[in-house]
Amino acid sequence: MVQSQRTLSVICEIILIIGALNWGLVGAFDFNLVSYIFSPYPLIEKAIYNGVGIAGLYILYRIIIRRTRA
Repeated sequence: MVQSQRTLSVICEIILIIGALNWGLVGAFDFNLVSYIFSPYPLIEKAIYNGVGIAGLYILYRIIIRRTRA
């Protein structure tokens, strides 16, 4: 159980890093890489944005749980 939670956390962290890099590109160069790659596939593009949001919520949950147990 602990190993699967650790794996999920690593996956979510990777997704968040990718999302952060995309937002960095948007902020610095007004270039949205996700939209550029997946604009012909709007459902995939939306799924990626939803995945980043869900990953962020999961990591936030893990941070809150960790702080309340400490």
